[in-house]
Amino acid sequence: MRMTVVLEEEEERGYTVYVPSLPGCISQGETREEALKNIKEVLKNRRFLACQASLERYRVVSGAG
Repeated sequence: MRMTVVLEEEEERGYTVYVPSLPGCISQGETREEALKNIKEVLKNRRFLACQASLERYRVVSGAG
């Protein structure tokens, strides 16, 4: 799945990168490459947490009933 990311150069140094369609999905880096690498990691973690939350909803509790 492709997503649009916005990469902005900071005045003092470094870059901020975020995904407009995912509020709170933001990262930064000293270089463009580092910022993009970091946002990819944020997206991986976000997908993992979403998957984990879905599994929690459907967890079967043994011994019930």
